[in-house]
Amino acid sequence: MSILINKSTKVLVQGITGREGAYHAEKMLEYGTQVVAGSTPGKGGQTFSALGKSIPVYNSVREAKEAHPDLDASIIFVPPAAAADATLEAAHAGIPLVVNIAEGMPVFDMMKVVKEIKNMGGVRLIGGNCPGLITPGECKLGIMPASTFKAGRVGMISRSGTLTYEASAMLAAADIGCSTVVGIGGDPIIGTTFIDLLPMFNDDPDTDAVVMIGEIGGADEEQAAEWIAKHMKKPVISFISGRTAPKGKRMGHAGALIMGNVGTAESKLEAMAKANVPVADTMDQIVTLTKKALGI
Repeated sequence: MSILINKSTKVLVQGITGREGAYHAEKMLEYGTQVVAGSTPGKGGQTFSALGKSIPVYNSVREAKEAHPDLDASIIFVPPAAAADATLEAAHAGIPLVVNIAEGMPVFDMMKVVKEIKNMGGVRLIGGNCPGLITPGECKLGIMPASTFKAGRVGMISRSGTLTYEASAMLAAADIGCSTVVGIGGDPIIGTTFIDLLPMFNDDPDTDAVVMIGEIGGADEEQAAEWIAKHMKKPVISFISGRTAPKGKRMGHAGALIMGNVGTAESKLEAMAKANVPVADTMDQIVTLTKKALGI
């Protein structure tokens, strides 16, 4: 089992005729993901051909959904300025899982998108500015390098794309695989947070532990720690990126914003300590702590 996606997930690629959309659609097909349709305004009636498969292209998500009513997910490869409209297009067409890869979306646009989708209900948005998600060996819905992931029983949630790949590769090298890995994105406003995914992993019978990769800025990790302390039945291992960042210096992700005492490395470490969540000091310690949590 897994969360959100599996080998049966049927996928629409928005922007499939563009350079990025075409490249990653082929990589997802190569992995075994069921990419069944694409959409690009003005390109309806064309086909996207890769690996011996011909994928129909539609002018809109609604047209694609009418032709493929069993679509489960959409992944968006459009420029940041158009990503908000593309996200809402997928949501209003009734796609239950929408993955927005776009980096650099205006914050106000993202605020409106997240609010509207939450008010709608029935739609899960991952991102923006995220690598997507993967259930190893079954479905890749994103831009992550497939070779770094091994199937297993550890869930992973991460705000950082590259740290996701590194942690997964280290676990795989130690013969520890993942059930599902979700890159939630590093922007200030995102569609899905730690606290949204932790209950899913908590209820997944094939997930035995969860690795949570956070970073300085925002209060998501503190909120997650509070939820873990009250509800989590499975061990959680954490890593907080940016702990050595100089104070007052702009760093990395747009979401890495510290406001007063909220969002600092210290506040996150304190919250994890209160929830009895071990925090790795280095990336390789994630493996050590995960092994300890699994009893291996």
